[in-house]
Amino acid sequence: MNLPEPFFRMDGISKRYGGVIALKDASIAIRPGGIHAVLGENGAGKSTLIKIMAGAVAPDEGRMLLDGGEVSFASPAAATAAGIVCVFQELSLIPDLSVADNIVISNPPLRFGLIDRRRQRAIAEEALARAGASDIHPSSLVKDLPLSRRQMVEIAKALARKPRLMILDEATSALTQSDVEKVFGVLKRLRSEGMALVYISHRMHEIAALADDCTVFRNGRSIESYPAGTKTDQQVVELMIGREYTNVFPPKPARPADRAPVLSCRGLSWGDRLSNISFDIRPGEIIGFGGLDGQGQRELLLALFGVLRDTKGSIEVAGQPVALRSPKQAKSGGTSIALIPEDRKTEGLMLPMTVRENLSIAALGSVSRHGVIDRSAEQARIDELLKLLAIKAATIDMPVGALSGGNQQKVVIAKWLMNRPKIILLNDPTRGIDVGTKQEIYALLRKLADDGAAIIFYSTDYDELIGCCDRVLVMYDGSVIRSLEGEEINEHELIASALNINPQAVEQRIGQ
Repeated sequence: MNLPEPFFRMDGISKRYGGVIALKDASIAIRPGGIHAVLGENGAGKSTLIKIMAGAVAPDEGRMLLDGGEVSFASPAAATAAGIVCVFQELSLIPDLSVADNIVISNPPLRFGLIDRRRQRAIAEEALARAGASDIHPSSLVKDLPLSRRQMVEIAKALARKPRLMILDEATSALTQSDVEKVFGVLKRLRSEGMALVYISHRMHEIAALADDCTVFRNGRSIESYPAGTKTDQQVVELMIGREYTNVFPPKPARPADRAPVLSCRGLSWGDRLSNISFDIRPGEIIGFGGLDGQGQRELLLALFGVLRDTKGSIEVAGQPVALRSPKQAKSGGTSIALIPEDRKTEGLMLPMTVRENLSIAALGSVSRHGVIDRSAEQARIDELLKLLAIKAATIDMPVGALSGGNQQKVVIAKWLMNRPKIILLNDPTRGIDVGTKQEIYALLRKLADDGAAIIFYSTDYDELIGCCDRVLVMYDGSVIRSLEGEEINEHELIASALNINPQAVEQRIGQ
């Protein structure tokens, strides 16, 4: 089969930020009618690469060729005018504006000098339909949409600009499984229409399902390009991390069943989102919450952290009844609960503030005396956590927003470990981070459990639930419908329980 020639190339691209080399002699060739996956750990240079493609950053060296002619983009608007549009992992939507306003914000249709609202709505409806999200109303305020629906609006916004090359940076990391399937269908249709797509994802099964070509980046360099399907997942991961990739999940030690529960939950309910949830967790246990997205898992974590009001049922910590009415109360010394939130950018970090400030903010009470921060105690604890989590930062006084995504996620986790919590709640903690950092976090969770912490986490990744958890509680329609242990924690049982159907039926369907 004769493949079309690349219409967009980057050759010898380098970019430095002070003494830090983000890209060094990087190259990539994108052809029309194909999906080109860009792979690499966080910090490998992928984000800088696509920012240069999209006109957000200027390279220090190298050249870009479009349709055989050399080009440079002074701004994202210039790149968009040339037909290159990027859907960044960090959403660019304005929460207080409507979906339609956001979709046409860079080029609203005008009539007599005013925005033509009828035409604006028509453009938005067309873009949403093209993105497979026609169920989103153009008049809805973005702030009223859940994160997964906002991501679909971001994709629709990009399609409204009629791109020739669309770049998607972790575009499915916040999506529900049904939305992921819709996006896959959209991308395959766009490919068949001749559009070029650059796709960045840490989910290897997505790369296998979509990509035609792949380029691996490591330490700012393009290591190798190859046709999709010609390398095993392990070979790809080893190219990404530069070392042999084994033992993804640490072994699960046997846990004594006679330990007293550190947290007991009985009949926990909240409106129509949580219904009669009961479970115990003991020191040293890792319990996963599974099920299809949106079945009450996130609300359960928020309830346990004191965020939700008017919950019903009872909660005991270390055998003592507690009424969790606020996060402040949940993280207090007597209760000692920490929550690592879903969205590190908006819920976990204050991006303009320094690494030091972000690490200390949740633990000021424990590193202060008489209202004054004990700098030596603060520094000792920060040094301990920087080493424990292997956080890579040139200095702890740099803005946390300047770190790679994986290191930002480590800072979110370290921030709460400053308090030495007894109970740790995690909401999809590895979303949008690379395989190497995921492996480090899996090892960290097991170490924290070995040291006596009780860990509860929700994950949309079945492999994580299987590899990390001592038990998995599967939720359906706001209730825990099944508890899986030992050999029961496998893909068939998880899928069957998530769908609330017989496991044998799932096995028969998979085998067909």
